[in-house]
Amino acid sequence: MFIFGLAVVFKLLTIQFVVGDKYRALAEERTVKDVIIPANRGNVYSVKGNLLATSIPKYDIRIDAITPSTKTFQKYLKPLSDSLSAYTGRNSSYYQKEIKKARANKNRYYLLARDIGYADYIRLRNFPMLNLGAYKGGLIVEQNTKREHPMGEISMRTIGYERKDDDGNITRAGIDGAFGELYLRGVDGHRLKQNIGKGRWKPIVDYNQVEPKDGYDVYTTIDVNVQDVAHHALLEQLELYKAEHGCVVVMEVKTGEIRAISNLAKSRSGKYYEKRNYAVWESHEPGSTFKVASYMAALEDKVVDTSTVIDTGNGVKAFYGKRVRDSRHGGYGKISVGRAFEVSSNIAIASILDDAYAENPMQFINHLKDWGLNTKLDVAINGEGAPVIYEPGDKEWSRNALPSMAYGYNLRLTPLQMLTFYNAIANDGEMVKPHFIKEVKELDKEIKVFEKEVRREKICSDATLGAMQAMLKKAVKNGTGRNLYSKHFSMAGKTGTAQTEYWMKDWKENPRYVSSFAGYFPADNPKYSCIVVIHKPSTKKGYYGADVSGPVFKKIARKIFTDTPIIDEIETLEVVNASVDDEFQNYYKVANTYKTIMPNVIGLPIMDALALCENLGLKVKMEGVGVVKTQSIPKGQKVKKNQIIVLEV
Repeated sequence: MFIFGLAVVFKLLTIQFVVGDKYRALAEERTVKDVIIPANRGNVYSVKGNLLATSIPKYDIRIDAITPSTKTFQKYLKPLSDSLSAYTGRNSSYYQKEIKKARANKNRYYLLARDIGYADYIRLRNFPMLNLGAYKGGLIVEQNTKREHPMGEISMRTIGYERKDDDGNITRAGIDGAFGELYLRGVDGHRLKQNIGKGRWKPIVDYNQVEPKDGYDVYTTIDVNVQDVAHHALLEQLELYKAEHGCVVVMEVKTGEIRAISNLAKSRSGKYYEKRNYAVWESHEPGSTFKVASYMAALEDKVVDTSTVIDTGNGVKAFYGKRVRDSRHGGYGKISVGRAFEVSSNIAIASILDDAYAENPMQFINHLKDWGLNTKLDVAINGEGAPVIYEPGDKEWSRNALPSMAYGYNLRLTPLQMLTFYNAIANDGEMVKPHFIKEVKELDKEIKVFEKEVRREKICSDATLGAMQAMLKKAVKNGTGRNLYSKHFSMAGKTGTAQTEYWMKDWKENPRYVSSFAGYFPADNPKYSCIVVIHKPSTKKGYYGADVSGPVFKKIARKIFTDTPIIDEIETLEVVNASVDDEFQNYYKVANTYKTIMPNVIGLPIMDALALCENLGLKVKMEGVGVVKTQSIPKGQKVKKNQIIVLEV
């Protein structure tokens, strides 16, 4: 027994002094833990200060039904139940019964309200008994934050998010994801919680041991008005053509600031939503929009000029065993280089590049490299697609590769990479990097300002640049984009129609296309550049770039012209309009000549004709709108007051 007693003492001393720290830490870990309180993420704003994303604090209110003393519990149970009844609309007796049951069952974590806002949180914590705090009243407050997007579904993917799954893997999408760790996330706080059994943890006190520090606010380059126009113009066209997915980007020419970006894909139910950021992520064969780069290289090397005549034959020409076709049945015959660009002849540009670079294709490819078309833009948003441009030595290269590249096949670019090239043409040769962030702020204090970043000072000579700008204007006015032309506002751009998934066996039975349009506006003093890409429109509806993607571009340009005039300064309010001035002089002359005799009002605008007739005392009846077509009282006839005249308009 003495030996046994010594063994017990030895074991006690071992536990106390040798492994005591281990057991004390284990006990502490099982009863008390340090819980991280996530900081409120900074807000995301538009370029004009509209709120795009914000963190809203939400609260769960619970009660430890054991903590209040018997006297306190009996005194405040009914007042608390009455207050809860007034808040929720349930009977006071219901709450009295449930809270009593929670106390009898030793429930130290009874839920009173879930996911409530700050105003409701302040209201509830001032209810009877709860206002006594954690120690006397049993109040338990748990705070979390939720990310809200006031604009709803519009541009949600671009604004983005930062999410962590159960395995700790973090997904960072869009602006929120790209700038979350650096600026938006803030510094987390800490709070001690005690294990109260059954896997439930109760805060030890009703305040945080370390308060969280909110993140900085990020101001994007997005303009919500332009974004709204771009989103709905794209959505309308996707629905009309029953397309699989599409994207649109609007960029400010001088700065590279992205004013709008929308990406929509069709769900299984047939509705469109922001599935992926196709404009940044999806690298694909661009088709005829790439011809701009092909022509620019040829013009820069003086291989041709815009007046050089190219024989496109009957619309079909073989290059190393592969037939290249033009969209016009029977072909265009002999046409100038300028006209070939306008009508988007595949044969013309394939012939130009094959004749000039077949023996030295790297001369052409080096132009593409000089323009940075073979490298990523390295935009802040994660997931940018890598461009693919093959060259001799690659296993994908063949003698037919160069003619195919000429009209946008056998290479891959993202819509944003293609737009950056067009934007450089609009910007008189200066290639700027597209960016989504304007500045970072802490309240009104500037933390960081994002300036314009120039990728290439000059992409080509002024002569080549001038020729390309003129060709892009004519492509809209006289070429494949002529249905988009408007005399009220000028546009420059290029249509694109590319086959996709043509390597699949069922392509002939089920052809698929990518329709696109890239360009800028106004044509002479560009303010914005824009690209629209729509994948797999219904071929029963149409698939040409001018028909599918072009109207989206035009709607955006027209709306921006209407709502945001491209005028920085008004020199004078006295604007002379010759046609308006002539109309007024004719009206004034007639009004002063004919006092009682009916004048000729045929051809006059209805408002002028109406004024003239009423000045004579006539009662006017009109049919139609516009200009006067016929008048019931002939010219020269004497008229009487209140006589009726009928004007067909």
